[in-house]
Amino acid sequence: MACDGRALMTRRQSGNRPIRVMIVDDSLIVRTAFSRMIESEDDLVIAALAHSAEAAISCLANTAVDVILLDLEMPGMGGLEALPELLGKAGEAKILVVSSLTECGTEHALAALSIGAADTMEKPQGGNFNISYRSALLDRIRALGTNVEYRHSEQAIRSPAARAEPPRIVAIGASTGGIHALTSLLRHLPPSVELPILVTQHLPAAFMPMLARQLEMAGARPAIIAEEGTRLTRGSIYVAPGHGHLVTRKGPRGLVADIKDGAVASGCMPSVDPMLASLAGSCGEAALGIILSGMGSDGTSGARALVRAGGTIFAQDAATSAVWGMPRAVVEAGIASAILDPEQMAAKITELNGMPQWT
Repeated sequence: MACDGRALMTRRQSGNRPIRVMIVDDSLIVRTAFSRMIESEDDLVIAALAHSAEAAISCLANTAVDVILLDLEMPGMGGLEALPELLGKAGEAKILVVSSLTECGTEHALAALSIGAADTMEKPQGGNFNISYRSALLDRIRALGTNVEYRHSEQAIRSPAARAEPPRIVAIGASTGGIHALTSLLRHLPPSVELPILVTQHLPAAFMPMLARQLEMAGARPAIIAEEGTRLTRGSIYVAPGHGHLVTRKGPRGLVADIKDGAVASGCMPSVDPMLASLAGSCGEAALGIILSGMGSDGTSGARALVRAGGTIFAQDAATSAVWGMPRAVVEAGIASAILDPEQMAAKITELNGMPQWT
């Protein structure tokens, strides 16, 4: 069969239905290994198996799935080429790219994420599907496949429309699914909005040069990896390095970046919390913090500090988030002034700066 669609049986006696997983890989060994991992879990179920991207696209016409595990190297249409069509056919399903081509720092990984894949994971060398790998894979499937109810109750502390003046700096934090949201936001933000933009994206250091290039193209403004003592100027994007946290301080000629080492409560490197907390001290009410898609709650404590100092927080909505974890945390903490999709965020920033929306 081109696509092996499975009859879905709810193995849990109560609660929500299991997360439906499609595996797309030309290797029978890989499909079998992943199937065994998934089938051993009560809250996960195999919805379909496909040996090619073409088969997966065809299968999605009559198979409902929540998470797609996608290889990139396959005969015929490769996974990267198939991603846009898979996203179009899969509805709200999230795509986890699992491929040897997504090893740390490769362009394939960032390309997949920028197109719309929710996350990437390297396929183990030599088929070493050990317990640690199994645990990491299942955790990601659960994070991506868990349905979260959209929360309309914003519990606003400060309305963006009520600001006495427009923001003078924007700081964006993101993790799983965040690159697609980040590039969308920057793409809709006109270059005439000349604010310094800080970005902390959960990625290893090897990814950062390529991430900066992608953000530069999406935002039509210079993007650099911040270093110790980098002066923050209007109209540029500053990316946190993978080996340290991007923080700010007041220098003799304006805001300056510092790079902070060491572990933080969230366990993330780089972390959003230090970035937002430092802005509370250096900018206060002049700062706008944005929390995009991501697992966990990194950014919440920093956002709380920024709001106490008079700053404002926007959170990405659940409908457009690959994982509504980090945005949900700030919403439920009552510190998000608005819940918006990335395009709406760009429009709101433009409006706050007194400029017409860029189309």
